[in-house]
Formats: sequence, structure tokens, C-alpha cells
Amino acid sequence: MTTLHTSPHTQFTNSVTRMMLLVVIAMVPAMIAYVWFFGWGLLINATLCIATAIACEVAMLKIRNRPVLPFITDLSALVTALLIAFALPPILPWWLPVLATSFAIIIAKHLYGGLGYNPFNPAMAGYVVLLIAFPKQMTAWLPAASNQPYTLSFIENLRYNFFAELPATRNYDLITQATPLDVVEVQTGLGLSIEQIEAEFSQLSGYFGTGWDWVSLMFLLGGLLLISKRVISWQIPLAMIATLAVLSSIAYLLDQQTNPDPLFHVLGGATMIGAFFIATDPVTASTTPRGRIYYGIGIGIVTYVIRTWGNYPDGVAFGVLLMNIAVPTIDYYTQPRVFGQTKMNKTTKDMD
Repeated sequence: MTTLHTSPHTQFTNSVTRMMLLVVIAMVPAMIAYVWFFGWGLLINATLCIATAIACEVAMLKIRNRPVLPFITDLSALVTALLIAFALPPILPWWLPVLATSFAIIIAKHLYGGLGYNPFNPAMAGYVVLLIAFPKQMTAWLPAASNQPYTLSFIENLRYNFFAELPATRNYDLITQATPLDVVEVQTGLGLSIEQIEAEFSQLSGYFGTGWDWVSLMFLLGGLLLISKRVISWQIPLAMIATLAVLSSIAYLLDQQTNPDPLFHVLGGATMIGAFFIATDPVTASTTPRGRIYYGIGIGIVTYVIRTWGNYPDGVAFGVLLMNIAVPTIDYYTQPRVFGQTKMNKTTKDMD
């Protein structure tokens, strides 16, 4: 006798593990470009973040009397760890990645109930804690080039991360510098024009010629893969990037001497990783089609405002966290019409 099952009969192949695995795969091109241009620091930070994320995840699951294996194998902690590692400078004391990841998993994720219940993006919460508490360490990056004489080897990078030791021929100020976003914000504040800044700081000259550009392009490539696999929707990345492009275009047309061109904002900083890998977090992002557009626009506005007038060189993390707060309201007012529901005509309204 054949057993009949109730609906729905459609079989879905999507799962949290599959989605997270595709996200990790989509990060691989950017990871390769990052290591090529910025050295081995990403892999060191990623190892620290992953180990910390797994340890904190297991500990919190045991404390909450939840089964470990189903939750640890969904790869959500792995994705959080990798996002934090990408956000951190490659030369950093080992305890800072550990601190950021611990805060992300314990405070921003499990204290709210775990995956599916956290209102804030855990990776950005952990990153912002470091950015606010340790601004000096968080704004010192290695030059975006693989052939500089002061590029650190794997062992040299490892020794600094764990023992704060550098080779005798190099010092911290020699091998570190600000990001292009930081340079533009500080130097324009000192009265220099964009042309003067480009002449003085080589990492700002040209596009597709520096490591920052290539890492962003690899994130774009990975993001398009996620859209094609329907892991993320297109509305949030498009709305966020378009908003940044429009605002920066208006400012650029008004004053080209103090405002960099739109491509600088689109390829600069965390725009691409933020648009495709962070803002699209299925738990903390808006879930309605129209709401995703408003959500992406909000992140783009906050990002541009902080980059232009704020005290931090980039505003993607703050934009995501601030818009996370607005998600319940956005979703409430942008609910699509229920399937089969029609608008009441005037006669029906009058009868009521």
C-alpha cells in the first residue's frame, strides 16, 4: 500500500550548510588576491578566527544544552570567522582576532539565541568592537603590493602576530600605512586636493592596478556566483552599490578637488565584501523584495556619510549594524500582498 504524504511535495535542495559552503567557496578568489597583495596575515588571522569560533560555538552549545554536531556542521561559525579575518589588518596581535571572534560568537550570536535569532550581524559586531577599542592597530595595514622590499614572509608575519617581533631592518611604521579611504579623508581634511593626494600616495593612482582593486573585483566575482546560485538576492548589493555610486557622483561633479570619483568608493574599502557577503546575511537583513532595496540604500547612505564626514575611514560595518536595527520596521511596512488576496473595491469599503 502506497503511503501518501501531505503537502508540500516540492523538494528543496537548499540547506544552511550548502548555502554557507557556497559562501566560503565564493570567498576563495578574494582570499587568493588578498594573500598575493597583502601577504600571509589573512591566513594567520583566519586560522585564529576559525579556531576561536569553533571553540566558542561548542562551549556555548554545551552551556545551552544544545546538540553540538548539527549546529557546528552548518558552517555558520566558519563564515563569521572568515568575514572577521578579511576585515582585520594582516599584521595584528594574535589576541585581537580572538577577541573579535569571541565577541561575535558569544555575545552577538548565542546570547540572542543562536543562528536565526541574532538581530545584528555577528562578524560586524565583533569587528566594530575592535575598531572602537583599538583604532591604531585596526587602521594600520601593509602596503597593497606583493613585491615591496618590506613585505613580510610567513614566519616574519607569524612572529609579529604572536611575539610583536620584526626583523632588525624593519620597523612597524615602515611596513604599515593607512588605507586609501583613510588617506583621502585625512589629507582632504588638511586641505590637500585629490590631485595632490594622488601624486603623493601611489596606492591611490589608477584602477585595477593596486591590490585593493583586485581584492574588490574578486569579491564582486564571488558575489555574482552567489546570486547565480540563488544564495543571495540581487536587491541588496545593487541598492547599496548604486547608492554609493550616485552620492559620490553628485559630490564629484560638485567639487572634483575634494571628492574622489565614484569608482574610488565602489572599489574602495569594504564596499564589495559588504554588499555581497555581509549585508546579505539571511538572518539580519531585510527579507521582503522591496525591503531589501530600502535596506541596501540605507547602508549605502550611512557608509558614504561616515566615509565623508565621520571619524572612521569606512562605514560599511556601521551601516550594516544600524540598518539591522531598522529591519523589523522595514519588513513590517514592505510586506508583499498575500497570494490570492485582492484589493477591496470601493463598494465593499462603503458597505463596511
